[in-house]
Amino acid sequence: MSAFASIADPTTRSVALFREAGRVITHPRCTNCHPPDDKPRQGMDQRVHVPTVSGGPDGHGTAGLPCSTCHQATNSPTTGETVASIPGNPKWALAPVKMAWIGKSLGQICEQIRSPSRNGGKNLAEIQKHMAEDVLVGWGWNPGPGLEPVPGTQKAFGELIQAWIATGAHCPKP
Repeated sequence: MSAFASIADPTTRSVALFREAGRVITHPRCTNCHPPDDKPRQGMDQRVHVPTVSGGPDGHGTAGLPCSTCHQATNSPTTGETVASIPGNPKWALAPVKMAWIGKSLGQICEQIRSPSRNGGKNLAEIQKHMAEDVLVGWGWNPGPGLEPVPGTQKAFGELIQAWIATGAHCPKP
């Protein structure tokens, strides 16, 4: 976090740290699973998932078409002219609508992440652990052939989130 050490004011440093973490948080690899309408997105252009699916009541799809039908425990290569893969992870799921990030400013996302009523009941330490260690979050850095990973590493991202918390967990203006 030495790149932020020259920022003397803790609030300003905290906001700068979250803005840097926002490069990951607002990346389509992450936001595609945080839609406002229970419909996952795909690709860097965040197009609505094909085939049309829903996260369902628990984020794992509907009874007739669970996410695991296509999204296996690991990335699955596709066949054809384009090198690509179907994303996979044992915890594959869609975030609840109350945790939507698509269409929100970084400041709004920050406020949501800080709010246990809108982040799945997590305190800041649990948020940091989720960002730094969760295997589904970690998938963003290993999305498979043909898919662009989020910037940096999960370790560096976890360190940014920890530094943001240590400086007061301040948010950019919405």
